[in-house]
Amino acid sequence: MLSWIDDTSPLPPASLALGADTDAPGLVAAGGRVTPARLAEAYRKGIFPWYGPGQPPLWWSPDPRMVLPVAQFKLSRSLKKTLRRFIASPHCELRFDSDFPAVIQACASTPREGQDGTWIVPELMQGYIDWHRMGQVHSAETWVDGQLVGGLYFVNIGRMCFGESMFAHRTDASKIALAGFVAACLARGVALVDCQQNTQHLASLGAHEMPRCQFLDHVASSSGAVAPTDWTYDETAWRLLSPDLIPPAAA
Repeated sequence: MLSWIDDTSPLPPASLALGADTDAPGLVAAGGRVTPARLAEAYRKGIFPWYGPGQPPLWWSPDPRMVLPVAQFKLSRSLKKTLRRFIASPHCELRFDSDFPAVIQACASTPREGQDGTWIVPELMQGYIDWHRMGQVHSAETWVDGQLVGGLYFVNIGRMCFGESMFAHRTDASKIALAGFVAACLARGVALVDCQQNTQHLASLGAHEMPRCQFLDHVASSSGAVAPTDWTYDETAWRLLSPDLIPPAAA
């Protein structure tokens, strides 16, 4: 049976999510407001919000869970060439948290794979913006000639990261941001990124499904670790993806 919550009641554990034999497998609860405090509680429990216009906040924890072990990130030959050009160009930059509101707004305008319309409704967007101001939601951004052309945003609790959404206004702009984010995770001791749901695109990059019970164990152990102090861009982190991304003279 679905649990309905208000602002004072805690979220149920993810293990109580509706099963595969229901119309909404993975749905844990409905209701309440999307605040930084509620988001922090949800992510620590392996739960995330996802709902559309006109719906109450819906809280999910699917089983299995799509995850990306950052050490298994698949750097294709074509993306490696793109990254080399990007890193070497004085007109291109990878930034973190330079314009978070613009990133989430662009993501809200980009439908998820296989879906129509946005899932980032205004209340949800404001909740993440407020949480960003508190330092636990970040953006990785692709800039070209001083313009934001692609990016993603993610939640960071301890040594655990939760990828949320990406957008691209130019070819490969979101892939560049994702590769930079993965390199930053490698540099900061983050081993696993939550991708929430299975898509062909994520699978092509090295993501795979993990049983929810195993995922929850990883979240519990990783979220309690000491968090990275910041997500400042460091060009040398590219070498963790591939040593030859940066010319020796620049390394």
